Amino acid sequence: MACRDLLKAEQAAREISRDVENASVVVRKLDLADTKSICDFAELIYNTEKSLHLLINNAGVAICPHSTTADGFETQFGVNHLGHFFLTFLLMDLLKHSAPSRVINVSSLAHPMGKIHFEDLNSEKSYHPVKAYVQSKLANILFTRVLATRMGVSVYAVDPGLVKTDIIRHLKKSLQFFGAYTTLYCTLTPDLPTGTYYRFVTTTIADAITDYKLPYLKCNSSVTFSITLLK
Repeated sequence: MACRDLLKAEQAAREISRDVENASVVVRKLDLADTKSICDFAELIYNTEKSLHLLINNAGVAICPHSTTADGFETQFGVNHLGHFFLTFLLMDLLKHSAPSRVINVSSLAHPMGKIHFEDLNSEKSYHPVKAYVQSKLANILFTRVLATRMGVSVYAVDPGLVKTDIIRHLKKSLQFFGAYTTLYCTLTPDLPTGTYYRFVTTTIADAITDYKLPYLKCNSSVTFSITLLK
């Protein structure tokens, strides 16, 4: 488990080890709001692991007041998209070497509301917490589509439903929570078509959108801008 808060991560690891027989859980430090932390984590993985079969890009922030990452990116775009983009890019050689391997990008049902503001990706001209959030979640979808066509690994985007974590701490309303079924479905189900988006998975049912109509030009543009920002 790659986590920003090591105390919470260690607690989660103990709970997993308690509830799952013979579980082996290793906790590593990773802050997706800091490219140095991402580089340090990737270097550690290459130095300690011979293979990497599964990468779940699950970290996120949602609808928060304006702030920036350690590298000056707007936090929601920086963490939800750029951090995962950079981490995946750094680990791609190991993922390809370990094939069959999968990348799962946790997006959101709200992504169709998003628009990639190429003229103001970093929200420097104006900031709206919802618009920034849905932009980052749409970027997850675009990244998934391009990754599926270029890199030779299986890749999926998921809407996990509402999960009871601190990501919703800025919302002041009662919500119905789901769980990790959708992510687990994409993790464990064989022969899933790559580049697809899954939502509303229960223990036995998957709602897959396999013909997700996104202009390929926009997908490529989003990736190009991400690379440019991170240079």
